[in-house]
Parts: sequence; structure tokens; C-alpha cells
Amino acid sequence: MPVPVVMPQLGESVVEGKIVRWLKREGERVQRFEPLLEVETDKVTTEVTAPEEGTLLKIYFPEGSTLKAGTLIAVLGQPGEAVPERPYRIGHGGEVEPLEEIPAAAAPTPAPPPAPEPTPTVRREGGPRITPVVAKMAAEYGIDLSKVPGTGEGGRVTKKDLLAYIERMRLQPVGAPAAREAELPPWEQPGTGELFRPTEEVLRATPAPAAPAPAPPPPPPPAAPPTPYEVISLTSIRRAIAEHMVRSKHTAPHVTTVFEVDMSRVMAHYEANRAAFEREGVRLTLTPYFIMAAVAALKAYPIVNSTWTEEGIRVYKAYHIGLAVSLGEEGLVVPVIRNADTYSLIGLARVVNDVVERARQRRLKPEEIQGGTFTITNHGVSGSLFATPIIHQPQCAIMGVGRVHKRPVVLETPQGDVLAIRPMVYLTLTFDHRIIDGAQADAFMSKVKAVLENWA
Repeated sequence: MPVPVVMPQLGESVVEGKIVRWLKREGERVQRFEPLLEVETDKVTTEVTAPEEGTLLKIYFPEGSTLKAGTLIAVLGQPGEAVPERPYRIGHGGEVEPLEEIPAAAAPTPAPPPAPEPTPTVRREGGPRITPVVAKMAAEYGIDLSKVPGTGEGGRVTKKDLLAYIERMRLQPVGAPAAREAELPPWEQPGTGELFRPTEEVLRATPAPAAPAPAPPPPPPPAAPPTPYEVISLTSIRRAIAEHMVRSKHTAPHVTTVFEVDMSRVMAHYEANRAAFEREGVRLTLTPYFIMAAVAALKAYPIVNSTWTEEGIRVYKAYHIGLAVSLGEEGLVVPVIRNADTYSLIGLARVVNDVVERARQRRLKPEEIQGGTFTITNHGVSGSLFATPIIHQPQCAIMGVGRVHKRPVVLETPQGDVLAIRPMVYLTLTFDHRIIDGAQADAFMSKVKAVLENWA
């Protein structure tokens, strides 16, 4: 019996997904739970696996199609089994709904077109290869290509380079001046001057000059300059980030407070323990320290672990910490470390390494980026000292971590003020002013500061 493959519901608020890439083709045999395709939503990119073993009988939509959850996208079964001619959608109650717009036929992803045959090239002596067209033009104009600046790969002289050189030098094809001189009668040849005057007999014997050869066509105008910009298509992730950031700024009145923290004790602990962590197969970073300090402050000031609702402020009793992870030019994703208060330092280091690695490999599950109650973004990894992050809605606040760097600071001692070198960091808290005020935010950050500066 044929088995339908439908666009999954990848999260509570996700209503559609985009087919990024088919991993199998029609007619291929697949095993149960073997990946069939990659699907991208506004939150995550994930693989859709085969619900049963069988042959991929039909693909209804090509790569790039954006479809609502529940839409039939493919059918598995045994060779020769009948499959639906038209895709459909399965509603929440299991009812079959017709699609408003249906492709005329199944549209498996076409194979990429064959690469065009490379243009034959020749090699000029002592230089990179050139095309026959360039070689012919250079011969016609008597040009030494070593004198022509090349803008092609490896300094190769292109046709455009050669035309520009010809235009600058105002060159004529080789043989054109000689041909014009050959058309002149002998007494008008260069160098004769006034030494020779023809008689009437010579004039009668001199044949009439041939019709002048047509002038060579002018070189084509140089190509139009390229457009001074390029347009980068918006990915689903980039579009979702833009919408989320705009919505957050419109939803919550953002306020940011900045604290300076002496990281001397944390850095001493880090240096003393990272080798031991590595022997356990765990790479220690500073992120687990900031998570533990944030959790301690959330326990001391639970109002920060909350969200705004029309019914009132909802304060969460679990500490699910979101960790912003950069995906490079694609944007960022925020995996959630659930019940972060239940981990030791080495446990947090292990889970941080895991979620960061899987986030960058696009292997996070949809449920792993949902349900956070507080977010930390470590923008200092790229050298930033401090920033004013945007709240990850619907949370109350987000803490930004700048670069830890050594600098001179003034310390108060019983003997008086002294100047010392300390590893310092700027921490920021951007918060929803509807939920908390500056005094509460500063109290929260003072607790974070105290935990880090008195790390035991």
C-alpha cells in the first residue's frame, strides 16, 4: 500500500516549510528513517525521513517549493503501485483537503544542465592562456600581448582588454598604411619630393588607381560597465530574523543597562581546569560560566525569567537558557539549553559544545529552538566590546557578553588606590520595560557580577 510523505509540522508556530533539497530521486529504494529531503522553515533547517521502507514512487514538488504543513509531497511504495495523480493536504483532523493551486504534473528535481564546453584557448609565450579570438585580433593589429594589461584569471588578456588597448592606442590593422601607400602613383610615394615630374606619356601609361579598399569596421564599443551592486536573495532564515527583530522592537520598549565585570577569578579557574576537562573529552569555554551566573541571578530575581501577556506577567519556574549561535552570513539560531540549573560546569560545557556544533551543522531539531525563557548572546567572540542586543520575543530580557580583554583598572585597597591589569568584560542586559524597571535590571546584573567576580 502506498505510503504518503507530507510536509511536517516543524514547531507549534510553524505553518509552512520550504523544500531545500531532495536527497533521493524517483525510483530509488529507501530504508525506514533514511533522509528523503531537507526542509527549511523560518526557524531551522532539518531532514525529513522516510516513514517506511520502499521505493520513492513519485515526487510532487521540486526544490524551492514552499508548502503548508500537511501537504502531500511524495509517495513511497512498491514498484507498479498506483499513486495519486494530484497532491492534496491533510488537515488537523485527518481530513483530505484539495489544493487551490496544483502543479500540472509531478515535478522531480531536474538534473543540473551539463556544463558548457570550455572555450578553446592557446598559450601566449611566457604568459597565461588566451582565446583564439584574442590571438587573431592581436595578430591583425600587430600587438604584443605582453604589453596589454589583462584582467582575466591569472592576468589573462580578454577580448575586452584588447579592445580597450586598441582604443587607447588608436591602432590600425597591420598592412593598412602600406596598402594606402601602394595605391599612390610612383611620384607621390613618400620620399620623392619634387625630384620627379611625370610627362604626359608617363601619365597616359600610368594605370588608373584602383578603388580604395573599404576601411575596416571600427572595433565594437566597450561593454557597458557592470551594475555597481548585487542583489542577495533573502533566505527563509534571514527573512525570519528580520521580521522577528522588527516585531520585537515594535512589541517591547527596549532599555539596556551596562555592567563592567572583573573576570580574574573566572579566568584563573578556567586556566586551572580546562586541561582536566579536555581529558574528559570536553572543551571548556567561558560560556558555561556566564550561563551559571545568569541562572543564579534568575533565581534571585525570578521576574526576569518571565514574559508579558495580557493576563499578566507569566513568571517561569524552569530555567531554559537560549544561546545565540552565529551561522555566518546566513544569520543565527538560538538553541535552548533546558533546565540549565540542573547542570554542573562540566555538564554545561558538554551540552554547550553539542548544541553549538549541531547548530552550525544544521542538525538541530525544531523542538530544540523553542521554549526558551532567557537568552544569552556572546558577541564578544568576534571582538565586540559591548552591544545592545534585541530581545528574543516573548522573553523579558537578553544578556550580551562582550570580549574579555586585559586593561588597566583602578583598584581600591586598604593602602589606597592602585593601578592593576585585569581581564575585564562588559555585560549588557536589554530588558522589556513593561515587565521590569531599571532598578530590577541593575539588581539582576549586580548578582551576575557578584557571581563572576567571586567565583570559587
